This record gives sequence, structure tokens and C-alpha cells, in this order.
Amino acid sequence: MSIPARRRVSFEEYVRLEDYSNVRHEYFEGAMYAMAGGTPRHAALTSRVIVALGAQLRGGSCEVFDPGLRIRVAATGLATYPDVSVVCGPLETDPADPNTVLNPVVLVEVLSDSTEEYDRGEKLEQYRQIPSVRDVVLASHREPVIELWSRREGGWVQRTCGAGARAELVSIGCTLDVDELYRNLP
Repeated sequence: MSIPARRRVSFEEYVRLEDYSNVRHEYFEGAMYAMAGGTPRHAALTSRVIVALGAQLRGGSCEVFDPGLRIRVAATGLATYPDVSVVCGPLETDPADPNTVLNPVVLVEVLSDSTEEYDRGEKLEQYRQIPSVRDVVLASHREPVIELWSRREGGWVQRTCGAGARAELVSIGCTLDVDELYRNLP
């Protein structure tokens, strides 16, 4: 079920509609936007990131979530489903919906032809407005490249990690080995 973008809905109405929809939607400024399905390569890369982070975080206070977890940017109202989210400590949920999380520490987006510009631009800027976020990972769908945005004391720092490199997510004490993530992808 998808509703026209011209019909404005409240966040609460969006959550109710989303609960019964067979298609996930992003929500921003009163509008719902259907999210496209991914490719086998996109799905495999997402799964590999989840497995890699999950193995390193096992037994600790941080939890890895798949694309089914809704994240909201409290400052702007954006509600979306990152490909991978990591939350450390107790979940802080939106007062209007106990299934929408406000405090991710790491967010991962696997880029695609249809979302790359948005993910690198407006969505990245939205993510950087979440006070708890320390790392945003953008994984290329074309080549073995991970772009890592990390919040440091002086602001945001960007690093690109290609073949043979490891992206260090200092905030959660994990690394993503580029070669391992991209090896034999479909």
C-alpha cells in the first residue's frame, strides 16, 4: 500500500499505515515515500555487514539491527529504514511509537543506482543530526569501496576505504574488512 505524496499525514498516522503495509515507506514532512526493493548484490552486502558487526559485538552492550528497524531523526522528523543499524545500551524510542528508535550509534547504507545521490546527500545530512550517531557507513554497490563518516571532537571526518583496507568504526570497536565484505558478491 502506498499513498500519494501530496496527501500529508501525521507521524502517528504514518506508523499506523506502515503497520499494515506490505511495502516499507520512508516518512518526511508529512509525506510517505515507498522504498524500492534491492538487488541480490545489495542484499548480500547488507547481510555481510550485519554478520561482520554482529560477530564482533556479540556479548557486549551493542546490538546490530537489519533493515526492519525504523530509525527517526528527531530534529527533522525523518523516519527511515537504514540497511544496518547499531544501537548501544538501552533503546530510546519515539514517544509516538515504541517501535521507532531514536539513538543509533552506527548507520549503514548500501548504495544503489536509484538511491546513491540521496544517500550521499540529504540522507547523510539527516543522519548527522542524530546526536547519538558516531559513524555512518556508505557501501558502494559497484566496487569494493566503503565510505566512512565519523563524528570526532572537531566535527565530521570522512575516510574512503578501498580494496585491501579495513574501515575502523571506533565508536563500537569494530572493523569492516573491505576484501571480506566484497569477496564473490553476486
